[in-house]
Amino acid sequence: MKIGIVGLGYVGLPLSLQFARSGVWVVGLDIDSTKVDAINAGRSYIKHIESHTVASSVESGAFRASVDFSEVQHLNAVVICVPTPLNKNREPDISYIIKTGEAIAPHLRPGILVVLESTTYPGTTDEDLREVLEKGSRLKAGVDFFLAFSPEREDPGNPASKVAEIPKVVGGLTPACLERAKQLYAVAIKTVIPVSSCRAAEATKLLENIFRSVNIALVNELKVVYSAMGIDVWEVINAAKTKPFGYMAFYPGPGLGGHCIPIDPFYLTWKAREYGQNTRFIELAGEINTAMPDYVVQRVMEALNASRKPLNGSKVLVLGLAYKANVDDDRESPSYILLDLLKNRGAEVAYYDPHVPVIRPTREHPHWAGLKSVGWDLSTIQSFDLVLISTAHDGVNYQELAEWAQCIVDTRNAMARFPARPGQVWKA
Repeated sequence: MKIGIVGLGYVGLPLSLQFARSGVWVVGLDIDSTKVDAINAGRSYIKHIESHTVASSVESGAFRASVDFSEVQHLNAVVICVPTPLNKNREPDISYIIKTGEAIAPHLRPGILVVLESTTYPGTTDEDLREVLEKGSRLKAGVDFFLAFSPEREDPGNPASKVAEIPKVVGGLTPACLERAKQLYAVAIKTVIPVSSCRAAEATKLLENIFRSVNIALVNELKVVYSAMGIDVWEVINAAKTKPFGYMAFYPGPGLGGHCIPIDPFYLTWKAREYGQNTRFIELAGEINTAMPDYVVQRVMEALNASRKPLNGSKVLVLGLAYKANVDDDRESPSYILLDLLKNRGAEVAYYDPHVPVIRPTREHPHWAGLKSVGWDLSTIQSFDLVLISTAHDGVNYQELAEWAQCIVDTRNAMARFPARPGQVWKA
């Protein structure tokens, strides 16, 4: 079996490696030549994927990368794993899917399978992608070639999360399309979950992330309410999660980050309007989560005021730039919002993140590109009026932080296990 995986990022690269380990010949396709060159040299550019893992697949001949999309004509299947961001108006941007469809369509041959894994609204696969593929190939989906959708379920940075062991939901345009997609994934994934259609599979992914978004919004709201009552929300959550049924723990933070939770719910919100439906829970959750950085900055101001310092002119260190602990993925990270808010209020800001030594260019925050992480030493940490914990990486020495920092605002409960001076640590 020969397959191509388009998009060699946080989803496409681990999926490529899993197929390669399973005896499939894989060509990774990407427009970014630096990624292609790195893979062919056996190097990983994603922190939680080790280079020797890439090198072993490349050296065995099971995996290589290319920028040449004409290679599709020699493949049995193509899996599309490209970004699906929101545009500046917070509406779905499926341009990467459409451009990928246009790039592979001229090279499709009868009998090939095309699977979309990018998170999107129901109808993208059987309407938008299908139209592009049929127009460019002059083949008919479900007749001349197979078409399916299977949502990605990556959990970067979680050592217990292994591609082969995460059940794979699959929906096809036709029963034959579904069967072909099941056969493909069964080679590399232990459990395949078939659903009735591409739209059902697309909706499954949205439900998973909307569920998380709504519940995170709930604990974020309770954090603010309980704080006003003098109650520690972290203590309450830890007590509640001892209940062995009917409760699932979610944790508050400074806002939502990553490519999924801040974005995916709004794909359904946008699509629902086409059917005259309102998505009030989703929109309310979005409002609450979007407001969290402002709440955190307010707590920063309160903490500084307690030391008779204004935010304007104070030196603030944001600890953690990645959107979640122990990864180098800074997409949609609330830390960028915090940096913007603090700087706009006159603070002198910097960041520390052992996983992100230099800020790479981003679509939303290009003005921070090139900024480097500060060092981790006594004199550097002591030079800041306040340290704001935005992402709690395991590799940070929080005992040293407690000893060195003048004031700490903790949005992740990272300091709970470390003794601190009275009034030194503020929860946010």
